[in-house]
Amino acid sequence: MKRKNKFSFKTSNSRSGVIILCINIFLVLFGILMVYSASYYYCERTYNNKFFYLIKQAIGFVIGLFFMLFLRHFDYNKLRKFGLISMLVSVILLLLVFIPGIGVENYGARRWINLPGFTLQPSEIAKFSFVLFASIYLSNNYKEVKSFKKLLPVLFGGGLLCLLIILEPNMSITMCVGLVLLFMLFIGGASFKHFLVLAVPLLILVPVLIIIEPYRLDRLLAFINPWASPQGEGYQLIQSFFSISNGGLFGVGLFNSRQKYLFLPFAESDFIFAVIAEEFGLIGAIFILLLYFILIVCGIKIALRAKNRLGCYLASGIVGIICVQTVINVAVVTGLIPPTGLPLPFISMGSTSIVVFMSGIGVLLNIDRQNCSREVVQTGDIKLFNFKKRSEKKI
Repeated sequence: MKRKNKFSFKTSNSRSGVIILCINIFLVLFGILMVYSASYYYCERTYNNKFFYLIKQAIGFVIGLFFMLFLRHFDYNKLRKFGLISMLVSVILLLLVFIPGIGVENYGARRWINLPGFTLQPSEIAKFSFVLFASIYLSNNYKEVKSFKKLLPVLFGGGLLCLLIILEPNMSITMCVGLVLLFMLFIGGASFKHFLVLAVPLLILVPVLIIIEPYRLDRLLAFINPWASPQGEGYQLIQSFFSISNGGLFGVGLFNSRQKYLFLPFAESDFIFAVIAEEFGLIGAIFILLLYFILIVCGIKIALRAKNRLGCYLASGIVGIICVQTVINVAVVTGLIPPTGLPLPFISMGSTSIVVFMSGIGVLLNIDRQNCSREVVQTGDIKLFNFKKRSEKKI
């Protein structure tokens, strides 16, 4: 009679997780380099320190790395108790930006909170808070999402965040949250008729938001024909075109961009992809986009292998934010959609953005890490992989 041996072990992250970790670290470090390249001239003139933005970005990377490593080892199932809390905190932070002395106004918008030594952008946190809240709610009520009434908490939560963000005003982040809201409803199992019901008010709301703010209408007209106002609303898009065209196939070389010398506004943040295309050319720009594509594909694989619905929805939502924000940013820089300010994930200037995106990657890696946890039962020459039972916990 053969001896039966039973043993168990836990594997580390899968290949997808390792790839995501490597791409994330590379993009953030590359972003620090590009932020310095795109901003050193402006920082030297404005702050008398050409490393000013580089230092801020590096600090954001260190903090983001801490949160990423912490969340990689923090069981994502324990996040269930923080869903509603995270939404409430996000709403409070978004309200604080409107309080004089606390909220910081810049270029006519109040999007930041002034804290000792740094500023905080609540809208960046709100995107991931909503994904957490929606993931928990949809996973707890997955059998009832075919009822429109059951979708109301998700719609109300996402709608409230969109309202507060558009009042800053910040239409780009509002669009991002709105698209992620629809995406979460889709993966959560909402029916097609629900999307038809939502489509009508959305189709009415978008033109209304454009009309009530004259600058948005000016941006739309500049998008249609930027050369009609080359010194006005069309200026930034034209300078972006010049930057991309200057790069050619192989680029002008690192640190050699000409448009960053105060020709291209927000070269270190919203339009940093144009500087990348100028310094590294079409080949370099395609390489960066390819990295984003691989990261998103690996994230989708992790979502599909998740042990429960919460893991699947969380991973999908995090990947959804990265995908939506990357597509919108690149589309704006290349003139495919009207100009709107939205940072390129992991690369654009913004400490808050780096910290929350790296934290999201940490959660994604934890989901992948738990996907790889399994018990191996060995009986003779036969090995059976008994994955832990899928659980749908309710709070």
